[in-house]
Amino acid sequence: SDLKISGLLSSPKRGMYQITDLGKRISKEYGLNITRELVHSQPAYIEHQRKLQEKNNTDEDISEDQTFEITEKQISNWFDKQASDLTEQLLAKLRSTDPYKFEHMMVQLLNQMGYKGTDGQSLVTQKSNDGGIDGIINQDPLGLQTIYVQVKRYAENNVIGSPEIDSFSVALRRKLADRGVFITTSSFTSGAKEAAKQLNIALVDGEMLTNLMVQYKVGVQVQQTYELYDIDDDFFEE
Repeated sequence: SDLKISGLLSSPKRGMYQITDLGKRISKEYGLNITRELVHSQPAYIEHQRKLQEKNNTDEDISEDQTFEITEKQISNWFDKQASDLTEQLLAKLRSTDPYKFEHMMVQLLNQMGYKGTDGQSLVTQKSNDGGIDGIINQDPLGLQTIYVQVKRYAENNVIGSPEIDSFSVALRRKLADRGVFITTSSFTSGAKEAAKQLNIALVDGEMLTNLMVQYKVGVQVQQTYELYDIDDDFFEE
């Protein structure tokens, strides 16, 4: 966020960042010695902080009897923006997480979504020789209903294609399984989606993954709750 504010990075579209000409010059001059102080000393960052301070000062000068009309649509848009920013940050966090820990997180998410069932069990397979299966969820005590999971903690440009889906399908057949879940922090090609549909494999890409984690509160926590009230007309008509 600070790199973007300072002008060292730009964001041409959601979830994508690229270095600017200024960022290239700073990188060439300082290399790995880029510090927070250096980033905060950039003119764009200083100007941003100045405008922020002016806004804070203006807000403090507003008298208590002044009111502002804020529509529900504006409130909704603001919350949508916060949610969008959160999912971007969450996705970046996931991509920098240890791969084995990431596997545990994904199994935990599926558990939270209710796939483990009331008395079921779940586990993450060993780091090596897992046979293409990263997680196993037994939905009942006897393991008669089992979901096999494969996860790929990939960068955004490392897209999952149909060969990866076919490979996962082979791993499922070795387990005599008829269904599986493939989770990635990147995305799937159209060929991968078509193959998954034919092979009864559910796909979860980076966007869906972060939305599910927010929805089921896995890896996130509620910072503040606001309640919007309205008159209960039925109460007055009783």
